[in-house]
Amino acid sequence: MEYIIREMTPAEYPLLEDFLYEAIFQPDRRNLLPRSVIHSPELKVYIENFGAQKDDHCLCAEADGRIVGAVWVRNIPGYGSIDDTTPEFAISLLEDCRGQGVGTALMRAMLAHLKAAGYEKASLAVQKANYALKMYFRVGFQIVGENEQEYIMVHDLRE
Repeated sequence: MEYIIREMTPAEYPLLEDFLYEAIFQPDRRNLLPRSVIHSPELKVYIENFGAQKDDHCLCAEADGRIVGAVWVRNIPGYGSIDDTTPEFAISLLEDCRGQGVGTALMRAMLAHLKAAGYEKASLAVQKANYALKMYFRVGFQIVGENEQEYIMVHDLRE
């Protein structure tokens, strides 16, 4: 698949609702959570009023005129928050675009963007059973904490 990575425009930010839902790790595709789950307080913090905070950054992957993936960061009290200066990652691809390197390219592009902007580190949370865990290791994230279900990971941007 041919794609380009670019900054998502504010007019496209409403698409983050779809990508947030796709970002939820749901291993049983026959028993999906209702889409309304993205409006719960612990999830809506990832997209609510996106673009209004200075630490809001979003890149997207576009193929054949359609946005097929997005990676965005915010400095929020989210699942992978480690402090009040480190932006937390969220990434999502449309299901038919997974496993083709798009996610890795999006992650690397956002890490480069954050490094150029002067951030020292970035964080994320990932379910222990999520297939994306391998990709996070490949792009340089390391586990710094965990709970029963998730790993908290950090990427040192100073390296």
